[in-house]
Amino acid sequence: QVQLVESGGGLVQAGGSLRLSCVASGRNPRFYNLAWFRQVPGKDREFVAAITWTRGSTDYADSVTGRFTISRDNAKNTVHLQMNSLKPEDTAVYYCAAGGGSLSDSTRDYGYWGQGTQVTVSS
Repeated sequence: QVQLVESGGGLVQAGGSLRLSCVASGRNPRFYNLAWFRQVPGKDREFVAAITWTRGSTDYADSVTGRFTISRDNAKNTVHLQMNSLKPEDTAVYYCAAGGGSLSDSTRDYGYWGQGTQVTVSS
């Protein structure tokens, strides 16, 4: 079992920045890849970014490439998502997820999820 707790969401104006954090705990959290997804009401959960624990390989959705950066702190079992140049369309609940295997952008490959943190970007 892996537990994930997100923090750092909030309200920001368009063009601003936020930094989300996700602390992983439980059974061997370092063996898992970690990812961020987001969801708005009435839509499917959408991939944002992912990172491996070992080599730190990353993957990003096209919509956030160049604006968002995912990083990890192995000593603290924490993954961050730095979000810059935010747009109103980035408004969503952001979820941290843990999964094994290859780096993936599919929700089906992540078996553990946090409770989510709300990000609201005003125009």
